[in-house]
Amino acid sequence: MEPDLFTAAAEARQEKEPSSSPLAVRMRPRTLDEVVGQQHLLKPGSPLRRLVGEASGPAGPSSVLLWGPPGTGKTTLAYVVSKATDARFVELSAITAGVKEVRAVIDGARRASGGYGKETVLFLDEIHRFSKAQQDSLLPAVENRWVTLIAATTENPYFSVISPLLSRSLLLTLEPLTDDDIRSLIRRALTDERGLKEAVTLPEETEDHLLRIAGGDARRALTALEAAAGAALDKGEAEIGLTTLEETVDRAAVKYDRDGDQHYDVASALIKSIRGSDVDAALHYLARMIEAGEDPRFIARRLMISASEDIGLADPTALQTAVAAAQAVAMIGFPEAALTLSHATIALALAPKSNAATTAIGAALEDVRKGLAGPVPAHLRDSHYKGATKLGHGQGYVYPHDLPEGIAAQQYAPDELKNREYYEPTRHGAEARYADAVEWTRKNLGRKRS
Repeated sequence: MEPDLFTAAAEARQEKEPSSSPLAVRMRPRTLDEVVGQQHLLKPGSPLRRLVGEASGPAGPSSVLLWGPPGTGKTTLAYVVSKATDARFVELSAITAGVKEVRAVIDGARRASGGYGKETVLFLDEIHRFSKAQQDSLLPAVENRWVTLIAATTENPYFSVISPLLSRSLLLTLEPLTDDDIRSLIRRALTDERGLKEAVTLPEETEDHLLRIAGGDARRALTALEAAAGAALDKGEAEIGLTTLEETVDRAAVKYDRDGDQHYDVASALIKSIRGSDVDAALHYLARMIEAGEDPRFIARRLMISASEDIGLADPTALQTAVAAAQAVAMIGFPEAALTLSHATIALALAPKSNAATTAIGAALEDVRKGLAGPVPAHLRDSHYKGATKLGHGQGYVYPHDLPEGIAAQQYAPDELKNREYYEPTRHGAEARYADAVEWTRKNLGRKRS
């Protein structure tokens, strides 16, 4: 029986002459030991090792879900598994394939298993784009081990993959590749026989910029390297200069050392531009940080601090926006995280400003550090334990909810601080209503200005 079309296409791609394939394909690891990064998944005895028969123990799973950012090696791991097990490797994308294509692959896998004794690895990219019905169509093949399914997703599988498939699969989380991982991959590609075979060299300055361009994406790094190498050779140059790389990828090098002073200088300029309500300058500094490969979580943390330090109650939603941005950034990573960071930066820069919350806690901390921290008034002390009444704890306490106005004119602060006022609200934005509220409550508490 003739192999199905999907098998033929996959095998043709695997047997393709290396020199005619993109660099990222030619440099695809052939064994797990050649895989860059993801060492937490490649330890001796790990599920992946068992899946390729490199470790003793129970048979490997019949379905694996790979969850991680783009360019971290999901396709590579699937390919290595197929090569190590001498299996047919069939690749589908959930963007273009449907139930019909999936069933064709499964039918082909059953024929290959029965007729040729050859197992099939089905790599399904972007499985989160499959509907529930489409994912359901995979279940019989997984349950009966007609295929070894390796599905990849950049989205949280607990939200994007149906429970029956998730429960039958081994979930492996891939981590973003570090600069050292990408650097190792680049240097291997420069010298390897499957790669550029030492046709060009890469100065440190150009390599650093290539790492920034890559942003933790191995495929992007190798694609840019290949394009820049071709441009250099076309010019008759044996070295890939920074200018050549910039011209090739149409991306100027950002003079930014993430481990040096500019890391803090640019971050400081971002926050001060937000504080000064200059949305355009804030976006400029944000762009510089993104282009320099700054950790998006670091940027998000700075925005959360700014929301309380410089905006506070002038716009109570600012902190909510910043926190939501930080959570989103942690889930999606770059490049999409740039949209979320822009959203938050614009909102914070254009929000009304108040540092009243900052100065309030600063003044309160200063008094405490000076020793102004007298005993808690007896009527405010805990009265729920045995013997508290004998000590006079809680006696005379007035429950505010029992009063018509909901406020009780009793002393709350220690004697040394009973008239101290820390919070001085502005009348900017929403804080105006807090200014009215604090004026009214202090008056009804019988507070005397200190």
